[in-house]
Amino acid sequence: MTTSSYSSSFGRLQAISINFLSKEFIETLVKAEDVGEVSRLLESTWYGPEIDRAAAMYSPPELLEVAINRHLVEVNKIALEATPFSGKQAIRAYFSKWDIHNIELILSSKVIGRTITETEPFLVSSRNFPAGITAGNIPHDEMKIILSQPTVEGVVNQLVKYKYGPILIQNLDTYQKTSDISPMMTELLSFYYTNLLESIKFFQGDEGIARDLFRTQIDKKNILTLLKGKDSKLDRDLVKKHLIEEGKIPIEKLLEIFSTNSVDEFVSRIEEFMKFGDLLDNYVKSQNLVDFEVAIDKYINRNYVRKLKNIALSIGPIFYFIITAEFEWDNIKRIAYGKRYNLTPERISNMLVLE
Repeated sequence: MTTSSYSSSFGRLQAISINFLSKEFIETLVKAEDVGEVSRLLESTWYGPEIDRAAAMYSPPELLEVAINRHLVEVNKIALEATPFSGKQAIRAYFSKWDIHNIELILSSKVIGRTITETEPFLVSSRNFPAGITAGNIPHDEMKIILSQPTVEGVVNQLVKYKYGPILIQNLDTYQKTSDISPMMTELLSFYYTNLLESIKFFQGDEGIARDLFRTQIDKKNILTLLKGKDSKLDRDLVKKHLIEEGKIPIEKLLEIFSTNSVDEFVSRIEEFMKFGDLLDNYVKSQNLVDFEVAIDKYINRNYVRKLKNIALSIGPIFYFIITAEFEWDNIKRIAYGKRYNLTPERISNMLVLE
């Protein structure tokens, strides 16, 4: 029965959840002297095995990047294995975000001439797992072959065997004329969200919160695109090409808001759809887009992710486990970023998403 199989996965993931870092431990990481100390502190946690393995080839800060990326792959593997057969398609559809993350990283590295050695630590992939249970759907060895291609065209051709290649090819001409990969990535993300929303449509009748969560993630992508466009004084029609359909806020409404006279007025209009409350306090002080992104992440966590945990005997707690692991991954990356750029502990703390 479907319900009993979800009961089993809920129990297994709940037992493993005790390994998530506590708020107090995260605060200890924030106070660490540098990235090296962050790595050393994490050795006593569930990140320890991957830190030990990565230490044979890498030093901080790359060591930490490699270790937390491989750890995330391990956590995704656990979540997929715990998912009943009826939910695996939806979880795989969600995990394809890491294929797209890696593809964007590789394409960007080809455009700016970054080497394989400089790029590989940032891939969310691991050779420790066979094909089919990695973070995304492209196996690690295949990802390395894709990374080894010398040009954007070579990468796209290598991806033709996957569903991503034909989508990228449609915009390859545009890249060759402009050296801009963003139209290709917008098409990939549109494909990703369409496929993800379709995978949980009429799933079990209790997928409403998960659908709202993913549609709000689309809003996040669109809002940040518009804010960057406004900050750079880009044309409305140009910005429109980079927006993704199926968010909770209609694209025509977003474009109407984009026509406001200032960023402050823009943000005020967005609050008609997202009640940020005090979440925007840091952005109001800094006017830094990172703080706006963090505010949306906190909004998503507060309004959707926490609720997933309480949808018993469904796919909700599995998504809760996966997304909580991603928030933890993001928090460690933001702490490492803060240490590299000598940000104060208070500034770093403001960039974290904690329950």
